[in-house]
Amino acid sequence: MTENAVTTSTPPTTARPTWGETLRAYLEPASLRMFALGFSAGLPLLLVLGTLSFRLREAGLDRTTIGYLSWVGLAYGFKWCWSPLVDRLPIPLLTRWLGRRRSWLLLSQGAIMAALVGMALSDPRTGLDVVVWCALAVAFASATQDIALDAFRIESADTRHQGVLAATYQTGYRLAMIWAGAGVLWLAARAEVAPVAQALAAVADAARPAPGSLYQNAAWTTAYLVMAASMLVGVVTVLFSREPVQLAVPPSRNAAEWFRGAFVEPFADFLKRYGKQALLILALIGVYRISDVVMGIMANPFYVDMGYTKDEVAAVTKIYGVIMTLVGAFIGGALSLRWGVMRVLMIGAILSAASNLLFAWLAGHGHDVTALIAVISADNLSAGVASAAFIAYLSSLTNVTYSATQYALFSSMMLLAPKWLAGYSGAFVDAYDYPTFFTATALLGVPVLLLVWLATRLIPLPERPAGV
Repeated sequence: MTENAVTTSTPPTTARPTWGETLRAYLEPASLRMFALGFSAGLPLLLVLGTLSFRLREAGLDRTTIGYLSWVGLAYGFKWCWSPLVDRLPIPLLTRWLGRRRSWLLLSQGAIMAALVGMALSDPRTGLDVVVWCALAVAFASATQDIALDAFRIESADTRHQGVLAATYQTGYRLAMIWAGAGVLWLAARAEVAPVAQALAAVADAARPAPGSLYQNAAWTTAYLVMAASMLVGVVTVLFSREPVQLAVPPSRNAAEWFRGAFVEPFADFLKRYGKQALLILALIGVYRISDVVMGIMANPFYVDMGYTKDEVAAVTKIYGVIMTLVGAFIGGALSLRWGVMRVLMIGAILSAASNLLFAWLAGHGHDVTALIAVISADNLSAGVASAAFIAYLSSLTNVTYSATQYALFSSMMLLAPKWLAGYSGAFVDAYDYPTFFTATALLGVPVLLLVWLATRLIPLPERPAGV
């Protein structure tokens, strides 16, 4: 795999790689670098969505409010609006020192760290507005990091190796989500004041505690400060990475020409290449992860309402979640390289929808740690397979001339409708309870199967050859 790949006229290699070549691809510098940057990208997401919903529910907020607050995540759905700026606009001093991609990565990572500190020092019981504004800042900066990182990744390899980079990126991403999910819960549990925690545990043994009765904000402050420090993994990686080779962008003669090149041409290029089929592609992108995204907002409130402690949830996701995430990402990347992306895309869609039915079963089964292990393991396995294939698919659709802007459009479409729909998840649970909700999210995945089938038959997957 070349570290600095650009589009050339070299014909793509079609020979199927051996298993040895497949495994070695995961150990190449570009893959290892993408693993660390994937960690940096995955860390902020749960801290403003899933983990935050656990924190808010424990603080006593109702589920309907928590659902509406998940609209903070819509920042990821609109990142295409400012992606042309990230793609083309230099940052004074930083861009000259680090290059276009790395300068935006470093700036966004610093903003994420500052906003996470703000969330750490706020109490949702007395200053919910401060928590929300800081969460918005984290989401905006995280979306900006995603724009620059997706371009960095796409420009670092040919189409054939995008599945491997997607798998290593997704492995780092999912490990970060586990650290930002299970890790935060484990840290918060360790930071709780012992006498108070013991007294509350005694109450919890007698009956399921009321929302708010177990909340200790100082413990969450410690956990979020550790999360802010964890972003240093990405900062160090950016500083010690090399800027990928990019196609030269001719200087604009005036503001109108710059606007056309930065904002209009990336979208026009996509429509020109795919024509009417662009609508099918955008529809598939817009709903592929809908089952996971809509369900995910209520997962942590579900654990709280089912009586699972922070230690129980953290232990299960930390051990079994990590293992199954690694297995799923590896399987997704390896099968994409050997079988092709579209086949694995269909498998991932089936697994993602089916795993939500396990949560419906768990809701009726009751508090059972063994059952929780099985459900979370299956959920992480399916998410790893689906995400690795989906990222490779989005990458293959991207023209490297407009990599940041076009990929931002695709990944924004992926989240826009699901995040909007997820905002009503709390109200739905309040009206119909958890089993019906989880079953409904599984049914949302049925149209995805049809769209994948149509895309496979009607739209050949483009090849982008390796460069020099």
